[in-house]
Amino acid sequence: MLKLSVLDQSIAAEGVSEAQSIRDTIALAKRCEDLGYARFWVSEHHNHPTIVGTAPEIMMAAIGQSTSRIRIGSAGVMLPHYAPFKVAEQFRVLDAIAPGRIDLGLGRAPGSDQKTAYAMNPNAGQAAEHFPENVRDLMAWVTDEPLIDRHPHTGLVAHPKGETSPDVWMLGTSDYGAQVAAHFGLPYCFAHFITDGQGVERAFSVYRENYEPSPRFPEPIANVCVWALAAETQEDATRLFSPRAHWKARRDYGELRNIQSSDAIKDFDYSPPEQRRMDNLYETAIYGTAPDVYARLQSLATKLDIDEVVILTWTHAQQDRERSYELLAAEMNKADA
Repeated sequence: MLKLSVLDQSIAAEGVSEAQSIRDTIALAKRCEDLGYARFWVSEHHNHPTIVGTAPEIMMAAIGQSTSRIRIGSAGVMLPHYAPFKVAEQFRVLDAIAPGRIDLGLGRAPGSDQKTAYAMNPNAGQAAEHFPENVRDLMAWVTDEPLIDRHPHTGLVAHPKGETSPDVWMLGTSDYGAQVAAHFGLPYCFAHFITDGQGVERAFSVYRENYEPSPRFPEPIANVCVWALAAETQEDATRLFSPRAHWKARRDYGELRNIQSSDAIKDFDYSPPEQRRMDNLYETAIYGTAPDVYARLQSLATKLDIDEVVILTWTHAQQDRERSYELLAAEMNKADA
C-alpha cells in the first residue's frame, strides 16, 4: 500500500491574516491525522511573503499537543543557521511532548535569500561548509549517543532525556543531500516539488548505491515530496490550481506575494513567455480528480521504488486544501481495502 503524508508551508492567502495561516496549519494537522496520513511535516522559510512558516519547531510543539498518532516533522530545519546542540535540545523537548513521533528533517539550503541568511547567522556560509560534521554531532546529541573521540564538546548532553528519540531525516534536491544521507545511514526525502522531479532518479541511485547501514536504519528509506491537488471534478481542480500556476509564473519575474484567489487572477493579461510557462505548468502539474491524482502518485512511487509520498498542496482557501487531502485519503483507504 502507498502511504501518504503531508507537508504544509503555512501559505499566506490574500484576504487572510498571516497569523490565521499559522493556525490553519495546526488545524490541518489534526484533520490529516483523522484521515490516516502517516506524517505531517512543516517547513522553514524566512523573509518570504508567501510562505510564513518560519519556525517549524514551534509549529511542531503546537501540533504535538493537538494530535496523538501522526508523526510530526520538520521539512526541514536549515542547519547552517543554527548550533547543532541547540537544535538537539529543541527536538529532545519535542520528543518529550510527542514521544516517538518526531522527525527531525535537515536541510543545507538557506530557506531564504543570502541577505536573510546572513541576518540569521553571519557565519552561515562557513557552517554550510561543515554541514556533514554538524549533522554527525546533532545525530549524537539528539539520540543521546557519544560524540566522536576527542570532540571538544564531549560531556555535553541534550536534555530532556527520554525513552524515545527523534528520527533524523535528510532532505534535498541534489546528489549532495543524498550522499550525506547515505554516509550516515539516514532516511532521505527528495523535494520533487522544487525541481519538478528533475534529478530525483539520480539522487535515489546515489543514495541507494552508497548507503551505509546504521543501527536505526539498516536499510535505505526514501520518499519524495510532491505538489498535488485533488478536487471533485477536473474543472474544479483546474480552477483551484490556477493560483499556484499564476504564482509560479509571476515568481519567475521576481514577484513574490500572497496567493490570490482564482477569481482575482482570471482576467490577468500574461505576456507570451508567461503564457508558455502557464501552459507548461498546467500540462505537467499533478492535479485533477482524486482517482487520477492518486493513480499518478502511485505510478511515481512505483517508478522510484518507494512506498511513501509526501503531498504539498497550495490553495487560496483552507477548505479546498482540506478537501483535497480528504479525497486523496479516501483513495488511499480504498486501495488498502
